[in-house]
Amino acid sequence: MKGVGRFTRLLPSRRGGVVEPSRLRRRDLFAESLAGITQRPARSALTSVGTMLGVGTFVAVLGLTATASSQIDERFNALMATEVTVEDVSHTRTPFVDLAFPHDASERAERLNGVRHAGVLWPVQLNDERSVRSAPIEGTGGNGSLQVVAASPGVLSAAGADLSQGRIFDEWHDRTEQRVAVIGAGAAARLGIRTLENQPAVFVGDEAFLVIGIVADVQREADLLLSVVVPHATATQIWGVPRGNARMLISTDLGAATQVASEAPSAISPNHPDYFKAVPPPDPRTLRTEVSRDLDQLFLLLAVICLFIGTLGIANTTLVSVLERTGEIGLRRSLGARSRHITSQFLVESGMLGAMGGLVGTSLGVLSVVAVALVRDWTPVVHPTTVAAAPAIGLATGLLAGLYPAWRASRIQPVEALRR
Repeated sequence: MKGVGRFTRLLPSRRGGVVEPSRLRRRDLFAESLAGITQRPARSALTSVGTMLGVGTFVAVLGLTATASSQIDERFNALMATEVTVEDVSHTRTPFVDLAFPHDASERAERLNGVRHAGVLWPVQLNDERSVRSAPIEGTGGNGSLQVVAASPGVLSAAGADLSQGRIFDEWHDRTEQRVAVIGAGAAARLGIRTLENQPAVFVGDEAFLVIGIVADVQREADLLLSVVVPHATATQIWGVPRGNARMLISTDLGAATQVASEAPSAISPNHPDYFKAVPPPDPRTLRTEVSRDLDQLFLLLAVICLFIGTLGIANTTLVSVLERTGEIGLRRSLGARSRHITSQFLVESGMLGAMGGLVGTSLGVLSVVAVALVRDWTPVVHPTTVAAAPAIGLATGLLAGLYPAWRASRIQPVEALRR
């Protein structure tokens, strides 16, 4: 048996009637461990696959998290930092005011420096949400659970609406209370409206609205894609003044949102600024920190689970190896190897396999991050600390996985092993 001859130097000898304890030098320890690995290359390779997958996943997940976090940060900066919402809270101040926004609230807000677009909107309270349909007779044509939104002309511009067909309504439509509507792409699909060439209409109860535009996408207020948007003066004339659920959507220049939020209530109603509650965008630094921390914790948990699975794989394979090599262990013990020598040998073997899997997994993980970033046109981000720590984690995983099999191997008695 290869490697057993190295233990001949461990044979106990007698000097003056005292048996000297056997010794195993470090060079022999590593040589024996390496021989144990190379004697069964296929099994050794399969054993290291567990660590390779675990460490590779560890590096890939952390790298992808860092890459995705940087992209999320940019998107939050671009959209959320330029949005202000002004809520109508007049019903909490006095029961005699139904709608605190004056009819020219949008124009007043748009006079503030830094404001691009502003508009007032509220959801129309319907008795039956399914009363929205594309045919005058109920039960015919397309219909669906759609909401009707009353909005001033500036709302769709503030929401960053992208039209696929037609146009949005303007001040003239609103001032003259025209029965027109702009519908979202989702609402159009549910109503079966694909083109505006035949001048389709939507029916809300018994009221008909000519569809003049279809919104393909919005940057804000995603609910508008499943809504029928009508002029707010028309909605007030038909369904009355809303109470307590109106708000204003304001889009601003980058960096102006906080100032606009502080000035908007007084600009809209100098006599009663307390009727409004302006909601500024969240602090970008706080938001970035919270999002990054949540993502880090989530994906770190996934990486730990992957490592745990890899550890179980190494432990199982090493334990099987101990059972297969019982005869070899018994022979080594009979030649003078001590229990700690057997323990050290199996620990070094599992540690070497873990380190090898860690190195290969680190390389695969980095390549995965770079590949995903190239496909998504992102900037790959892999922290040097992660790359440096991953092989060490693989080594630690291998050592941890080898503890129990090594202990089992050290407990095998020579006589018992040779009987098998």
